[in-house]
Amino acid sequence: MPFLPLLLCLLSAGCAVRPADTAGRDVRRAVSEWSRTPPERLAGIPVEDWAYEVGSVRRDGVRALVRAELRYRLSGYDPAPGGSAREIRLVEEDGTWRVTADRPAPGTPMQLWDQGPVSVVRGAHALVLGGAGQSGDTLRGIAAEADRAVPAASAAWPRAWAGRVVVLVPGSLEGMAQLLGGTADAYRGMGAVTTGRVGAGPAPADRVVVNPEGYAGLGEAGRRIVLTHEVTHVATRAATTDTTPLWLSEGFADWAAYRGGPTTPEQGAPALARAVRRGEVPARLPAAEDFAFGGDPQALARAYEGAWLACRLIADRWGEEALVGLYERAGREPLPTALDEALGVDQEGLTKAWQEALRGWLR
Repeated sequence: MPFLPLLLCLLSAGCAVRPADTAGRDVRRAVSEWSRTPPERLAGIPVEDWAYEVGSVRRDGVRALVRAELRYRLSGYDPAPGGSAREIRLVEEDGTWRVTADRPAPGTPMQLWDQGPVSVVRGAHALVLGGAGQSGDTLRGIAAEADRAVPAASAAWPRAWAGRVVVLVPGSLEGMAQLLGGTADAYRGMGAVTTGRVGAGPAPADRVVVNPEGYAGLGEAGRRIVLTHEVTHVATRAATTDTTPLWLSEGFADWAAYRGGPTTPEQGAPALARAVRRGEVPARLPAAEDFAFGGDPQALARAYEGAWLACRLIADRWGEEALVGLYERAGREPLPTALDEALGVDQEGLTKAWQEALRGWLR
């Protein structure tokens, strides 16, 4: 009678055999109860709507592994919750499940608080979150620069946007790479980058992620230009789509950063100036592949400089409102149509005008 031991066990009050789905429900309940309050390491960060949406539960005896989606928003900054895939480990003790670890799911970028304690500095237009090891003076300086960058971006982009920005300052270049899901070499030498989804509609606010090593090596003017460039990406995000040419999105951000300042084309485009003096005037506006990191740094510099000067030319010749209008149209229409409607010129005509401007500016 092979089933007698099992029958006796089920009838005995001393046997604790529970259906697998009951254990799964207990694990889910434990995660739900545990996630009702954000962890202490988030103290000071204006987090709201903090919740874990459990996707799967895998139990192995008294241990369980949960895959979940963390959803949260930063109050006053995120119009919609952001997401992060997480891996949560639990252990059962005396019939009760307890969370023992919460980390990014494999292949998922870290959150800043995964790297250690987070410091918070609030500016008039900026929320600056600093990673482990960042000093208060550094964070306050970045907040002050971001507070200057937001009005500058608004002046260049006179369209509705949130008018505030979240800046993440990890403790190291390696920490920056972990936040972005890349390698340190991919961001070495950069001052900052911006993350976020393009297009209209509710979405988590963009994050400007500062490279603490690259940013520290910049002078006052360089820091202003870098942060204004990145904040402009935040301001224009709703109008930016997959159809927006990179020369226009990157060039516009640089144009906003240099706008109203004393920098001349020759001063702001040294790599391109050297090429033009050698008689190497670009045959076309910068293409998407020209902006790829990891290749020739001089070629990358020429791409950014050429994009900036293309936008400067448009603003000078057709007007700033025409440049803004082109940006808006290029996000929803083919570039030839956008150029015709905004400037009354085709791509060949714009390219020739840009080449002539380069020869005049960079002699």
